[in-house]
Amino acid sequence: MIRFLGICVQNFIECLKYIFSGNLRFKRVISQAASISYDSLPISLVIAFISAAVIAIQVSKEFLMTGAEAYIGGTIAVVMIREIAPGFVALAIGARAGTAISAEIANMQVTSQVDAIKTLKINPIGYYFAPRIVASALTVPMVVLVAEFVGILGGMFVSQGTIDLHPARYWASAWAWMSTKDIYVSLLKACIFGGLIALVCASKGYETQGGAKEVGTSTTQAAILSTIYMLVTDFLINLLFYIA
Repeated sequence: MIRFLGICVQNFIECLKYIFSGNLRFKRVISQAASISYDSLPISLVIAFISAAVIAIQVSKEFLMTGAEAYIGGTIAVVMIREIAPGFVALAIGARAGTAISAEIANMQVTSQVDAIKTLKINPIGYYFAPRIVASALTVPMVVLVAEFVGILGGMFVSQGTIDLHPARYWASAWAWMSTKDIYVSLLKACIFGGLIALVCASKGYETQGGAKEVGTSTTQAAILSTIYMLVTDFLINLLFYIA
């Protein structure tokens, strides 16, 4: 894992050189953004809605018994914005789009398409990695923002259905507990998670050697490594902004 982390850092530096040299094409970024984030929007919103609904089911009756039902909206809003939405959306995108990135680049590697790009004097790392990293870093925060709203809305419906909590009390609590810092940190997490998923999965695919079996193995390892790196990064960001 440590060796592979070093490879990812080297690839990221190569991507930065490619981007600042002016070779990145906006059309390719848009195409990757549609593939990575737009196509992952439905599953991300479903996960956010169900997660908030489950949290609301778990806390509603307990809060009602202690007379703290007015805090349900705030609790769900804070949990969704700080952790659930950016984390779960990143995991969903990593499972759907990240593995696709790894499989696509791994297939290019084992079928010598990468070697063909090299013969044209094109940097394959910049050409393949940069559009995906930029697209993912820019558009995953947008998906997270929508998922946060959908999740909070889902919590409202469940709270109203389980303990008959009035929507006005729910939203009053949610607005009172939400802060701009939480939203900024949430979007920062989403940006970092998106770029990290694209970088790790593309790097793992690029390292593939062999045939079809190795493509499948690399795809599986890419999903595992991107999840591990994302969780470690999540811990460090929380440590930096909420404890330090």
